[in-house]
Amino acid sequence: MATIKEIAQLAGVSAATVSRVINNDPTLSVGEETRIRIFAAAEELGYKPSRLRKLKREERISKQRIGLLMWSSLEDEREDPYFASIRRGIELRCEELGLQIAKVLRGRDGAELAPIHDLAGLIVVGSVHAEDVSTIYARPDRTVFVNHGQSPGGSDSVSLHFEGAMRDSLSHLFELGHRRIAYIGGDETIHRLQAGYPEEGADDPRRQLFRAMMREKGLYLPELDIRSGWSPSGGYEGMRRLLARRERPTAVIMGSDPMAVGALRALQESGMEVPKDMAVIGFDDIEISAYLNPPLTTVRVHTELMGRTAVQLLLERIEGREAAMHVQVNTRLIVRESSGLKRGGNG
Repeated sequence: MATIKEIAQLAGVSAATVSRVINNDPTLSVGEETRIRIFAAAEELGYKPSRLRKLKREERISKQRIGLLMWSSLEDEREDPYFASIRRGIELRCEELGLQIAKVLRGRDGAELAPIHDLAGLIVVGSVHAEDVSTIYARPDRTVFVNHGQSPGGSDSVSLHFEGAMRDSLSHLFELGHRRIAYIGGDETIHRLQAGYPEEGADDPRRQLFRAMMREKGLYLPELDIRSGWSPSGGYEGMRRLLARRERPTAVIMGSDPMAVGALRALQESGMEVPKDMAVIGFDDIEISAYLNPPLTTVRVHTELMGRTAVQLLLERIEGREAAMHVQVNTRLIVRESSGLKRGGNG
């Protein structure tokens, strides 16, 4: 097998430079022509071909520039960490791979987004209309949608396994003897980037699954299916509407943890005890959930993993995968005091 010294002689550089290039030393500043010459000499002399293939792949990846389109604003991320955690997962995986996030766009800011032509791929976080995305980046095969409300056709996507989340939540409540169960959640919106086009509404998958599963049991009651905003104030108002009913539910599933925060406040103001008078389950498992009074039973969503998965899918597309993939990330029910009796899997 060839030595570092032999590669250096053939490439016309020092042995130290060859060693640092082959070992991917990030502190080394060397021209692209020199790198190519060193790799060519190493291949010619048969120096560790598997290692060289890995290095050349890392070299190719480090030259790729991708974009990130977030529908949420920075203020949205501060109020609800769900999308901030997805973005963090994207950034961490890009850092590990050496991928460059060259552009970060914010759809909700209202600014006209110019077409992008110089990116190897685009990750879209949030429900943005696929046709609008194609007007700014015309490569659906290099576009990955994360947490999108609809199937984005020929693009890759990453979503949550909502069916498992709702089934776990309802099963837990059924085991505790609840039958009169309510749902409070918002609506899904497919946002538009193009001015003059109306946004499209869609039923939240949590609500669809709640209805279907409760109907399977013959327990669905339309009056306990409450639409409200996704914020704490939305949860507060939704719970107030439930409490105004003569026949109240004994348990409620909230569409998000921020909504659950508002719902707990409304219950406390009305003198209702949780979970004695009403059991509450949230969705997201944001950090504050474990510190509420009482601590919130909720569905843990692996948002950072969703972001990391999106990067991996995009890289596979950049490297030549042709078929679109749609990945669902599983959830986990974290049982705490707000739903009543505990069972395994507490967090």
